[in-house]
Amino acid sequence: MDIRLSILGAGNIARRMADTVNGLSGVTLRAVASRQLDKAQAFGKKYGAETAFGSYEELYQDPDTDLIYIATPHSFHYEQAREALLHGKHVLCEKPMTINSKQAAELFELGREKGLFVSEAIWTRYLPLAEKLRELLEEKVIGEPRMMVVRYGFQCAGIPRMEEPELAGGALLDLGIYGLTVVSMAFGEEIADIKTSGILTEKGVDAHSATILTFQNGRMAVVCTAMDATLGDQAIIYGENGRIELSPVCNWDGIRVLDGSGTLIRHIPRPPQITGFDYEVQAAVEAIKAGQCETRQVPHATILRIMERMDQLRDSWGMKYPGED
Repeated sequence: MDIRLSILGAGNIARRMADTVNGLSGVTLRAVASRQLDKAQAFGKKYGAETAFGSYEELYQDPDTDLIYIATPHSFHYEQAREALLHGKHVLCEKPMTINSKQAAELFELGREKGLFVSEAIWTRYLPLAEKLRELLEEKVIGEPRMMVVRYGFQCAGIPRMEEPELAGGALLDLGIYGLTVVSMAFGEEIADIKTSGILTEKGVDAHSATILTFQNGRMAVVCTAMDATLGDQAIIYGENGRIELSPVCNWDGIRVLDGSGTLIRHIPRPPQITGFDYEVQAAVEAIKAGQCETRQVPHATILRIMERMDQLRDSWGMKYPGED
């Protein structure tokens, strides 16, 4: 039987999820919920949802919804995911899972207590190319990896969810999470030292930052993130005998391997996909049908490590969101 997925929120990322669900087997678009009924109805009609709700509470109480995908600004994730779980719904929440690791840990514990699936929709980790990258690094295709540089930044002026502290704005939680994630995928988690510097806006959220991570095996990674500058959109792993290029950072269009002279020696193209969200939805459906609270690809511990790292960076910058201790 299909998993019946409903979308909480009706913005751009919700539309991408609707397109994804409509292209997959094993999952059905049950409903969409918005604070504005007319907006939900228009969304539902366009994407073929079975019904539309003009409040989130109606969605929580819907007996025909199995899984709720949360597509709202970061600051609402914790309370909305918590309410969904308390109403017996599985949860797939857009990244970041919450605004800090404490909130995420509470949600994961609640999910385990209730026997419900709850996870973060960090789609990059689910991509088929993620496994290919692991294989290339194990193969030592560029020799021993030494360094990694991730540049991910755009001009985001005038976007409230990026600028407002009340919406948990800033470059780190929206963009920097991808840089930290790709570094984690390539180099692991055995970090010996972190040095970072972040520049805050007048409203108190991070405009741009640079972070250096030194690993116990001597590898280093530099993550540059910005919402006020066009940094580009690329991750490069440098080794003894060449480099591996990944771009765009969150949904690679392929993996390029170049030798020490800069000659392309291997190119692994991105497999066909609907939107790129395909794989996280498939993993969630698989976990739910197996009675699991987390996915095989991205266990709760992995999500928490990145959340804790972002907590550490924000703390060093003196940056807290309203309501945080």
